[in-house]
Amino acid sequence: MEKSKVYFTDFRVQVGVSLLQKLKTLCLVAGIKKIDMEGKFVAIKMHFGELGNMAFLRPQYAKVVADLVKEQGGIPFLTDCNTLYPGSRRHAPEHMDCANLNGFNPTTTGCQIIIADGLRGTDETEVPVKNGVYVEKAKIGRAIMDADVFISLAHFKGHEMTGFGGALKNIGMGSGSRAGKMEQHSSGKCVVDEALCRGCRRCAKECGSNAITYENNKAHIDKNICKGCGRCIGACTFNAISNDEWDAGDKLDCKMAEYAQAVCQDRPCFHINLAMDISPNCDCHGDNDAAILPNIGMFASFDPVALDQACVDACQKAAPMPNSQLSDNLAKPDWKHYHDHFMDSNPHVHWKETLEHAEKIGMGTREYELIKVK
Repeated sequence: MEKSKVYFTDFRVQVGVSLLQKLKTLCLVAGIKKIDMEGKFVAIKMHFGELGNMAFLRPQYAKVVADLVKEQGGIPFLTDCNTLYPGSRRHAPEHMDCANLNGFNPTTTGCQIIIADGLRGTDETEVPVKNGVYVEKAKIGRAIMDADVFISLAHFKGHEMTGFGGALKNIGMGSGSRAGKMEQHSSGKCVVDEALCRGCRRCAKECGSNAITYENNKAHIDKNICKGCGRCIGACTFNAISNDEWDAGDKLDCKMAEYAQAVCQDRPCFHINLAMDISPNCDCHGDNDAAILPNIGMFASFDPVALDQACVDACQKAAPMPNSQLSDNLAKPDWKHYHDHFMDSNPHVHWKETLEHAEKIGMGTREYELIKVK
């Protein structure tokens, strides 16, 4: 397979040149204007950030993309789907409030916001997955599938279950309706190692299913109630919670790739990753730990697989940030070094399977040519 082109620009600027100008230039050089957008609805899929989280992308970046769409005659809208877990994005009114409080509105972004799976997260379209192995029909937020053109604008970061969150996660997990998210997470259920549990109860606060109770100051997870979403894994700072099915992480990654395939197949797509504020966990948390890696740059491509692979490779070459989860782990005398920044930050994750499976089902290729844009 021919190598895909991935375009990259760093965060260095000369006086008088803004990062927003650099992002616009990156998109133009990467070929966004090759897409016919005249009179077409264009979904810009992104994450508005959980309230309390400060690592999500600023709305000014979204406006750059929305303005480019309008320059090409398109009708852009920012979109995301509702969440499975408690927080500030469980249903559309709350989700819209969260987006507004985090700075996303028509004035700051130049376009409207539409929650793709509707009021309660049930407005979905079942989409047959080309070459699907784990998913026959993906449950995607209806507004995302109603769009003529799809653009992914993702914050590239670490993740407590999938290793990293980039284009494929933004597209696959993010575009799934509530039922779609449940399907992706449902391979395994979480279990507690009582020897490691400190009874801090943070996991119970994160659980959206009320599946966690306490006995003798130790957490217990009811598998009949647990959705397998993994929020408790990320919440536990003592590594006391894990998935009880050894390949559940693999299956989650593969299902996520298949959901991304369902979103992107058979229509024009363009993908942007901003590798900055690289927190160890998802922006779905109402907080964000210190960045594990320095700000790296902005990437764009028509191939989301090559795009994520390029970001992964750039991250692996970067030096860990001091006073971060990653550097703290590496400094432990008994730490098992994985020589992999994502696994050394969150040792129970799987991430390679996402890229491998996405390539296998024909979403793109991991082979890429990196083109530097000034």
